Amino acid sequence: MSMGRRIAVGLGVLLATVLLLVGGLWLVQRELVYVPSPGPVPPAASALAEARDVTLTTADGLALGAWWVPARGERREVTVLVANGNAGDRADRSRLAAALADRGLDVLLFDYRGFGGNPGSPGEEGLATDARAARDHLVRDRGVAPQRLLYLGESMGSAVVARLATEAPVAGMVLRSPFVDLASVGELVYPFLPVRALLADRFPVTEMVARARVPTTVVLGGSDRTIPPAQSRAVAAAAGGEVVEVPGADHDDAVLAHGPAVVGAVVALADRLG
Repeated sequence: MSMGRRIAVGLGVLLATVLLLVGGLWLVQRELVYVPSPGPVPPAASALAEARDVTLTTADGLALGAWWVPARGERREVTVLVANGNAGDRADRSRLAAALADRGLDVLLFDYRGFGGNPGSPGEEGLATDARAARDHLVRDRGVAPQRLLYLGESMGSAVVARLATEAPVAGMVLRSPFVDLASVGELVYPFLPVRALLADRFPVTEMVARARVPTTVVLGGSDRTIPPAQSRAVAAAAGGEVVEVPGADHDDAVLAHGPAVVGAVVALADRLG
């Protein structure tokens, strides 16, 4: 075989390998993005004595599990809707809910489709539908006034609530470790792939917060190795919001999950409501 022929064959094999790799990643991309717990989630009262199990019904007919956690002590008459990140389930957020409830805030924890034993498969549009069901439950069924409602989004959950804030009134948002958009995170993990062209789900956080224009606080970890702090700061800038940095904190550290910076940011927004 001539040298030119060998080079052509080698390039053909390389191209086929790349195409197979890209095609395989495209097919399984949602399995890489979403990391749900298989469920089931234990009863609410087993984690928080005052909490109650709630079922949310989505516009496309899914029944989703949720926990209602009432405020303890002196109530601020403010409700917090918590949108989880891309992993785990509402039981993992019980300490966050307890900390918020201890500060006089009512809390709704819920799981997306495909998470915590819920039916369905997660995707950007599905998560948006699930968040609408959670908000509808609070406003329609529990009588929460939008001007007394706050959103708390965790990582990917920041994208979920940012979109929700563009659709209906809300008093404010706390976004914990938000990214600019999903592709900006994917490009860090797969710098050798055309991630932006391949992704089915976009989650354009900066675009959404700029449209929403509601009071926003961004809480970030100074040593976050999953979402670079610069991306979270860019989200805050797009929202015209404030930044609270937790020095030395990484993405999954407990201090970011339910520590005083996150809880304090929510309380500070609640106190502005009077």
